[in-house]
Amino acid sequence: MRDPRELYAWEPRGLALADEAIRDPDSAGPVLLYHFEGFMDAGETGGQIVEQLIESRTSVPVARFDHDRLVDYRARRPEMTFRRDRWTAYEAPRLELRLIHDATHQPFLVLSGPEPDVEWESFAAAVRQIVERLRVRMAVTFHGIPMGVPHTRPVGLTPHGNRSDLVPGHHSLFDEAQVPGSAAALVELRLTESGHDVLGVAAHVPHYVARPRYPDAALVVLEAVTAATGLVLPEEAHALRSRALRTQDEIERELAEGDSELVSVVQGLEQQYDAIAGVATRGSLVAEPAELPSADELGEVFERFLAEREDDGPER
Repeated sequence: MRDPRELYAWEPRGLALADEAIRDPDSAGPVLLYHFEGFMDAGETGGQIVEQLIESRTSVPVARFDHDRLVDYRARRPEMTFRRDRWTAYEAPRLELRLIHDATHQPFLVLSGPEPDVEWESFAAAVRQIVERLRVRMAVTFHGIPMGVPHTRPVGLTPHGNRSDLVPGHHSLFDEAQVPGSAAALVELRLTESGHDVLGVAAHVPHYVARPRYPDAALVVLEAVTAATGLVLPEEAHALRSRALRTQDEIERELAEGDSELVSVVQGLEQQYDAIAGVATRGSLVAEPAELPSADELGEVFERFLAEREDDGPER
């Protein structure tokens, strides 16, 4: 493995501001939020959160990763602009770390951009270097997974990592599963192995709305992250809440105008959800008709979702 330090470069101004923040005697260290485009993110759950954070608040680049080494351009071709008789612009991929402040001026970090296509181990080691250099107190990652759940019920969460206790009231639906890997998952694994606090939050997105944006999932994840980290992000929560209300109205309108088969699917998912919720309340699985998804079934859903994304071409 090559020197991970070669994968990124510090931005002097941003690094100075980050150093100033961590020198504060009252600071326990910043939280790092990270999410990468290109892998599993049903409902664009993580993508919406990152986008909202960067759009709603002033951010400063702290470090930039070498996209020429990490991104496969032929798999995800960057956009270029052609005018009349020549090329005039090139939109280079940006995989970068940014310093942001919440509503109480508490500093935190956001690492986002395209998921690296190569050198995952070096990338994970580079993230660990950054975590240790900036005294990050906890790294948090988030995304959405497609599940057989109805949009008419609360969004479920699966917390993971060595600080999953910070998202109480949610438990894993299975003991073990093998699913396609990701750079974000490897970062979580390597940070955990090196003794750092890591929290992951996966939202359960209804499979029939997993392709478009599903703000309900992003809102629930954001609320879980802020509760776990102490970050105060009212602007982002308000914006996602407004979008969620509009999206729910659109889904109900489409169902009312759609075919009876889709309505039956939603009703069946509601019955299954309510049966499982009742089991959880009573603490027993005896004599209940509903069944939880197996690890193999969950893996198949992941594979199918990724295959559909690849068939549609690269994300924009």
